[in-house]
Amino acid sequence: MRHFVSKAIESLPKLDEGQIKNLIDVLAEEVKDIELLENVISSLPYGVIVARSDHYIQFMNRQVRRMLPVLQHSLEKTKVWEAILDKEISAFVKDSLLDADSVKPRDFTLETLNRDITLAVGVMPVVSEGRIQGDFIYFEDVTDKRLEEARLRRAESLASMTTMAASVAHEIKNPLGSISIHLQLMQKTLQADRDDCRSDLEEYLTIISEEVERLNSIVVDYLFAVRPMDTHPVPMDINALIQELVTFVQYEVQEAGIQLQEKPDSGLPMLNLDENLMKQALLNIIKNAMAAMPGGGTLEISTFLKDNTVQIKIRDTGTGISKEMVSKIFEPYFTTKENGSGLGLTMVYKVIKEHGGEIRVHSREGEGTTFTILLPVPQTDKKLLAWDGE
Repeated sequence: MRHFVSKAIESLPKLDEGQIKNLIDVLAEEVKDIELLENVISSLPYGVIVARSDHYIQFMNRQVRRMLPVLQHSLEKTKVWEAILDKEISAFVKDSLLDADSVKPRDFTLETLNRDITLAVGVMPVVSEGRIQGDFIYFEDVTDKRLEEARLRRAESLASMTTMAASVAHEIKNPLGSISIHLQLMQKTLQADRDDCRSDLEEYLTIISEEVERLNSIVVDYLFAVRPMDTHPVPMDINALIQELVTFVQYEVQEAGIQLQEKPDSGLPMLNLDENLMKQALLNIIKNAMAAMPGGGTLEISTFLKDNTVQIKIRDTGTGISKEMVSKIFEPYFTTKENGSGLGLTMVYKVIKEHGGEIRVHSREGEGTTFTILLPVPQTDKKLLAWDGE
């Protein structure tokens, strides 16, 4: 628009009366479009500030003034952060614009007379023809949204705790029952006052000791399932990590009659990983795959990059999992193994979530199971394009 006006002004001496009238009509239509656009932006439920490439304000809608304290005059001669009177938000906007960094929206809490509100503040470049020609700063009142998210998290946590408490109660019931029975047997043996009761008592005490150890194991596993993980991620090559793991299990895999196939993608970026936790998670999946192939089979581990995530596929040709079971395999204490704790895949799920990733399962009974782990590629700082023009 500005370029068009400049060209029109340069051409004015060469235009006749009719051409000048046509030019005025075109400009009038452009002004109407701009006014319409400003009215639309002012009607949005978000606060919006638009600035030039030198960060001086061009436009500020009404919602900004309603959401946070700002200057009420001489805005066209004011830089964005100078117009914002809240110190934290002003500093965030200033640092984002002057450092020319691509930043994620950030939440800020503002105190008002009636209640505290939470504002999400985002800073983005206005780009045209591959060049940055200004700034776009938006403000969203996310108070109710954050309260609802917190409520849902609490509800999910409560539901998870309820499920786990029921599972723990079920697990504890059997060893407690065994302890109770053997204490009664000990009592009867002592009441009988026999000379040869020593061996019976030793046997009962051994069983009680084993059941106490089992109870302790259940409690330890429970604490593991509910406590946050202490992760120490560092940049790592996921292919190298998998190769170390494959070397570790190679002999056991061969003894089980399983053919191991590796298909690594050589062009993968580095990932931020906790080496020990990630190895343990992958090992748990591999152990499950081996248990699903008691008569041998094929275990395939592949890696590749897709949609800015590194994906790890672990596929076996084992017995598979029924549709009813697939949705439950990550639940604590759920297991199909006779001597399984039911926490192996719970641990896998927690580790992947702690790394900001996802895990998916596809399985068919009699055909095998595929676990797919999606890990995010670390975002490097992306500098915005510099532009010296208006």
